[in-house]
Amino acid sequence: MFDLAAKIQELAVVVPVFLLALTIHEFAHAWLANRLGDPTARLQGRLTLNPLAHLDPIGTLAIVLIRFGWARPVPVDARYLKNPRRDMVLIAAAGPVSNLLLAAASAFCYRMIPWGVPGLEWAWLAAPARAMLRTGVLVNVILAVFNLLPVPPLDGGRVLSGLLPLRQAITYSRLEPYGFLIIFFLFFTGIMDPVFGVAVRTLALALFGMWG
Repeated sequence: MFDLAAKIQELAVVVPVFLLALTIHEFAHAWLANRLGDPTARLQGRLTLNPLAHLDPIGTLAIVLIRFGWARPVPVDARYLKNPRRDMVLIAAAGPVSNLLLAAASAFCYRMIPWGVPGLEWAWLAAPARAMLRTGVLVNVILAVFNLLPVPPLDGGRVLSGLLPLRQAITYSRLEPYGFLIIFFLFFTGIMDPVFGVAVRTLALALFGMWG
């Protein structure tokens, strides 16, 4: 039986966590690109922690409907970079790395905050706060692992392209127009489920476990 109250509570936890994770991800791309000499994202208003600057309407709606979403990609112009191949790898990796750091911070807070101490004035917030932190670990790990898949135009595809010899990288980059079809095929057929699921569970458990 459909439980409207439970769905609203779930969305109240999942949506803010996803919005923060996506915003931090795109901000990390923009910040590092700017540091490495490319002002494109900054000039387009993407060097900000304001979610409205990064969100994609369909990607945001997907968070509500399927509990997974995406943001608008940050523009990067390699012509501004001193070492384009190396810098593009670093910029691409910045997004997933930022999600892993956010997941680690969420796990740290989840494990270290004394939730059970009686008499705390904020005790009424304990349940939703714990749910958000726990969800934050999982969501950020999922985003990091997903974006590190070596399929262009995902971040992992760009990292791999930058690490390959130039000739192979050019050939590999030709897959980009078909990237999302490849991703859909891998997940729809279940081929990626064992690898993806194991990676997410292993990372999440490791982050929770590293704080004792």
